[in-house]
Amino acid sequence: HILIVDDEKEFVDVLSRRLTRRGFNVQAAHNGVQALRALREAEFDIAILDLKMEGIDGVELMKIFAVLAPEMPVIMMTGHGSESAMRKCLRLGAVDYLSKPLVFNELVDLVRHHGGVREQANA
Repeated sequence: HILIVDDEKEFVDVLSRRLTRRGFNVQAAHNGVQALRALREAEFDIAILDLKMEGIDGVELMKIFAVLAPEMPVIMMTGHGSESAMRKCLRLGAVDYLSKPLVFNELVDLVRHHGGVREQANA
């Protein structure tokens, strides 16, 4: 079960559809408040968070997730990346850091590796 959090609705929708077509169970949130609500309602194998968001940004959300779901791996992604931001996220506990535009197969490999998530056979 994958939680994707990004304030770019179209990006999240496209990514969710692509991952769902690959057989993953995906839930999307478009801001930190929606993400926290989702985390209270379900367990996730992995979260994919955008770094820059209005309100609760990805770093703050990752800190909250570390308390609420300490075993859940977090992959950070951003279109506004820098080496210092990457180091900060990794130091705070992110298992990996991706720059946008994402390479879809790289993301799938990271989800499998860090989340223990397997694609389900399409019925």
